[in-house]
Amino acid sequence: MLPNLYCCQTQGDPTEQSSLNEFSDKERKTCVEIFVDEKESRNAIADVLREAGAVVRVKTLPVGDFIISERAVIERKTRSDFESSIIDGRLFNQAENMIDNFDKCIVIIEGENFEERVNRNALLGAISALILDYGIQVFFTRDLEGTAEMIFALAKREQLGKEVVVRLKGSKKVHTMGEQQRMIVECLPGVGPKLAVALLRKFKTIEKIARASEQELREVEKIGKKKAKLIKKALSEDFRD
Repeated sequence: MLPNLYCCQTQGDPTEQSSLNEFSDKERKTCVEIFVDEKESRNAIADVLREAGAVVRVKTLPVGDFIISERAVIERKTRSDFESSIIDGRLFNQAENMIDNFDKCIVIIEGENFEERVNRNALLGAISALILDYGIQVFFTRDLEGTAEMIFALAKREQLGKEVVVRLKGSKKVHTMGEQQRMIVECLPGVGPKLAVALLRKFKTIEKIARASEQELREVEKIGKKKAKLIKKALSEDFRD
């Protein structure tokens, strides 16, 4: 059982569907709210999250299993399901949908042992692809309670935590012009190293990427409608502190 640190009282059924904007400012400062996909509500994880003090909203989610903010989504997979999703090809389709719709994407792999239906190299390759090619963070948990604890901690940090700046100390590496351009493009929402290179290869310069329309951005492989809109918004909106 998780510590009941952020429990709050709200009227009505805590599992009813709602939008992220229904909480008042006061409630949002003291509550951890988690949207849980309907299929996940059939197991005990929703109850464990409630015991931790989360306000659980059960809803049919188009992407992911848990939404902890407008920018962050979590996909939960048992080790067996992770293997199955590699075999049937679901894994990377789900990864595409996640990064097309959210800035912060997380996969939690739950359980102690794989069933070895997929060889070790393929497993490591899939995990590496999620991290390096899709920019998705991958966590491992031992059991359902550990998964709930991780989800609650992430939601608490996302909704209640203060922004901090983390700097790494050390010598400054000298980057080539191409590396500098790639790193700048990687700062765009949903863009990892491979997609940054693909954008630069198509448009040649960062200036041309910034001037590209949403339709032109979507001509690049792995950029869907949602991601194109987010990229264009980041490049065109006025700066606000």
